[in-house]
Amino acid sequence: MKKLMILASAITVITFQSCAQKGAKETPEKVKTAFAKKFPNATKVEWDKENETEWEAEFKLEGKEYSANFTTDGIWKETEFEIESSEIPVAVKKTLDSDFSDYEIEEAEMSETEKGIVYEFELEKGETEIEVAIDAEGNVVKKEVKEDEDDNED
Repeated sequence: MKKLMILASAITVITFQSCAQKGAKETPEKVKTAFAKKFPNATKVEWDKENETEWEAEFKLEGKEYSANFTTDGIWKETEFEIESSEIPVAVKKTLDSDFSDYEIEEAEMSETEKGIVYEFELEKGETEIEVAIDAEGNVVKKEVKEDEDDNED
């Protein structure tokens, strides 16, 4: 009877671990190694497969929440984190004030890639929401109207 109980316990543990592993995504070692090298002080790291060629880590660093993307080969692509209005550079703030003065900032992020830093914003005016990216010199590099999900339910 004791052997049967041990066997049943072992099967339960193996089944539970197997199910947990199926739900968890296996982050490639190259990706984890590249991440650890770039962000050695990161804590609370959670991985998710962004698409077929990229992995995204969400983590904490110096009290802020970050996300960083790496290719499956471990090449860093982008790091993003939210910023406060007080952290928006003067040139970027000027562009927001002149080109988007009627909009309210819903979210502000700083995005860093190998090409440099871009500030990304979700802006709202009434029912209209737009996403805007502005480089450090204050140039708008992307402007996109967000589609209202309710409009697509016909």
